[in-house]
Amino acid sequence: MPQTLVEKIATCFATGLDAGQLVYTGDFVNIKPKHIMTHDNTSAVMGKFANIGATKIHDPTQPVFAIDHDIQNTSPENLAKYAKIEAFAKKHGIDFYPPGTGISHQVMVEQGYVTPGSLVVGSDSHSNLYGAVAALGTPVVRTDAACIWATGQTWWQIPLIAQVKLSGQLLPGVVGKDIIIALCGLFNNDEVLNMIVEFTGDGIANLSMDQRLSIANMTTEWGALGGVFPFDEVLRDYLYGRADYLASKNTPRYSRTDIDDWLTDKLEADSGAQYAVELTLDITTVIPHVSGPDHVKVMHALPDIQEQKVRINKAYLLSCVNARLEDLAEAAAIVKGKSVAQGVEFYVAAASADVQAQAETNGDWQSLIDAGAIPLPSGCGPCIGLGRGTLQPGEVCISATNRNFKGRMGSRDAKAYLGSPAVVAASALAGYICSPHEYENTKPNFSIKVNELKRDAGIVKILDEFPRTMVGRSLLLPVDNLNTDGIYSGKLTYRDDVSENEMAAASMANYDPNFNEIAQKGDIIIAGRNFGTGSSREQAATCLRLRGIQCVIAASFSQTYKRNAFNNGFLVMESPELYDALLAQYSSPLPLGEGGSRSETGEGSSEVKSGRKAQKEDERPSPRPGESPMETPTPLPRGEGSLKGEGSKATIPGPEISIDFAASMITMQDKKYVFSPLSTVAQELIVSGGVEAMVKQRL
Repeated sequence: MPQTLVEKIATCFATGLDAGQLVYTGDFVNIKPKHIMTHDNTSAVMGKFANIGATKIHDPTQPVFAIDHDIQNTSPENLAKYAKIEAFAKKHGIDFYPPGTGISHQVMVEQGYVTPGSLVVGSDSHSNLYGAVAALGTPVVRTDAACIWATGQTWWQIPLIAQVKLSGQLLPGVVGKDIIIALCGLFNNDEVLNMIVEFTGDGIANLSMDQRLSIANMTTEWGALGGVFPFDEVLRDYLYGRADYLASKNTPRYSRTDIDDWLTDKLEADSGAQYAVELTLDITTVIPHVSGPDHVKVMHALPDIQEQKVRINKAYLLSCVNARLEDLAEAAAIVKGKSVAQGVEFYVAAASADVQAQAETNGDWQSLIDAGAIPLPSGCGPCIGLGRGTLQPGEVCISATNRNFKGRMGSRDAKAYLGSPAVVAASALAGYICSPHEYENTKPNFSIKVNELKRDAGIVKILDEFPRTMVGRSLLLPVDNLNTDGIYSGKLTYRDDVSENEMAAASMANYDPNFNEIAQKGDIIIAGRNFGTGSSREQAATCLRLRGIQCVIAASFSQTYKRNAFNNGFLVMESPELYDALLAQYSSPLPLGEGGSRSETGEGSSEVKSGRKAQKEDERPSPRPGESPMETPTPLPRGEGSLKGEGSKATIPGPEISIDFAASMITMQDKKYVFSPLSTVAQELIVSGGVEAMVKQRL
């Protein structure tokens, strides 16, 4: 069966496979990444590392520590934290990059840790950036990072893969940031949610490496778990430059010969490989766009928003998405010999100290400073609401960063718009959002095709300790985007004195106060798409296990929720066909506040769309895992829409279902529904009681 590029890389870095075995979307595998990056959260990972009983780093060359988040904080407490991380790195022989070196993702690329065809993970959601180097870069949670430190590996389920074909050539003044903002705005109905994107098409050859890094970075905000570019001559030439730089620093992590060998033997997707969705975008038809306020997926063509003359108080050129040499040069060319508008603060921070040094050498840095830009150290800073220059109540900004969620860059009463470095620089001069160039207000040319994936799972090997079958009453929750606050209240999340009985009783209380009266021990929850979105609280998985729920079968899951579930020994599976069948039989989807309606693009369709669907005022994109959860639904009175007088409109008891794990088949009312096979990797997590217990056993 043909493989995608992502599936090929996953096969290369999977452990414990049989000779000649290939892996595909949906497979659970153990992976041994080339590197694992942590930043300021290294101290938290150190705590988890100790909790699992580990004392020795499995492979000291695998972790990389790069401090970048709170580097303007010089309090004794923060400096002590950084010193503790550095001492740990020194003790175990781990590469450590101190505050001021640069943003961690930039450091990983420019210092040679990310190479084509490799798997590199990071305990940060913007690890997607590594895909610009034809690598598979994806985020992991802190527990996974600790497990990799201890054993060299962790588990991973290969997600759905999307193909994005870029054609044409960029118009003058249009950059990679404009492309990814356009993709976020055009495909804003979760088309690539929890997928990994493979970029293809003749338009890629016209994108510089800095532009590719921007696009790959913001696939995170698009909802994807990664964005991988192909290995071509543009990347080869960039890597040549990095190899020369590394040799000059006496840290030759790869050479020009290595690069030539990689290009000769490069990994590529097979002809006929299966993609869950295929998107196209003619980049020739893309003009600069601005997203926001408050949402990345709310997009405005620059000519439209320029007419509004949205006044700004602050402008930002910084972060891991847009603070590289091309970005600084573009902004410098616009502001050179001019002055930032009165009443506007323009903050600039290079992606790394090396980038700043290059900008200083060519004069771009001084041009920015002379125009009135306020320099900040190379780090995350205002992008995550830390340090100098954060947004104050009532302020409006234009920013070349990657996120503009309410409150992220400072006050929740501020407004943040996102744009390219050119738009940021021009706006800083004008005092309102604008462009340095005039553009005809054209509409992008794009299309979408959603595919039905077919695969014969065969017979799955079942561990002796794992059940071959499971039988239970179905419990239908007819809603998409059920967030973790609905599953387990945030009021309890940070209390350390919550008993297991209290945790079980709190299950689904914000979603349906009647849930605990209706649910029975041994029930199997059937839920909608993107189950467990919102914050990353692990209790949203453990509370259901403690309540006696055998498992959750959803049309799809938030990737973070799925990881937390398996990491805590709680079984979850995906079967959109089962959910749709039960929904059609007993209910209809509930309109549960923001993001509560079903996505128009469902799995299994083969519809081809073109043009842009207008976004309703009350239709907002779902938050990324780890960000502010959306509003929880209003509780519904018991009995409305219930089945045979039982349950509630939000929690509906359904028929008995039977699960055959060996055949990867669910049976309900004599009809059969498939799910992704649970390999022995997934089974071991459940049998062990979670990943920490499993690692303790291995150690």
